[in-house]
Amino acid sequence: MSDGTVVQATRKWVEDVVVGYNLCPFAKRELVRDRVRFVVSEADNEDSLLQALQTELLRLDDEPDTETTLLIHPHVLQSFADYNEFLGAADGLLTYLDLEGVYQIASFHPDYQFADTAPDAAENYTNRSPFPMLHLLREASLEAAIDSHPDVDGIPPRNIELMNKFGAEKMSIVLTECLKVAEDTGE
Repeated sequence: MSDGTVVQATRKWVEDVVVGYNLCPFAKRELVRDRVRFVVSEADNEDSLLQALQTELLRLDDEPDTETTLLIHPHVLQSFADYNEFLGAADGLLTYLDLEGVYQIASFHPDYQFADTAPDAAENYTNRSPFPMLHLLREASLEAAIDSHPDVDGIPPRNIELMNKFGAEKMSIVLTECLKVAEDTGE
């Protein structure tokens, strides 16, 4: 699958699921303003993914017009258990670069599973994406968005309720269709 296809599938997921279902009420504004950077990493091991993550964190420092980055890594950390374990190293990199409190890393994976949920629980789809990815967020922007939202604490329960209403089967189809549309365009 080409990088263009990976980006197209991810963009469709952001547009149709994240924005379309309003899972993140802050995403649409940045997507419309074209301030979301979609990057496909060629990393095929954890060390090279950490290098790619460092590059993207430093790039955000150098490019204030980019609000957020989705670092998509389709060739490494296919196992959710391995991915979840890697998040500690990603947070460690933030600390090492003295960027803790400047950036935050949100996690998305095709097999995402919240603690204390069954693997097939519909609520896991709030963080299931077409490919494993790390979402790099600016802390200051996130705090400003949270401060301006009337009910930020209500977002997670609303999202869980919505995913449970749709059900895991429907959400699995939606995720698969994001991949299929990208493949059908022949990118």
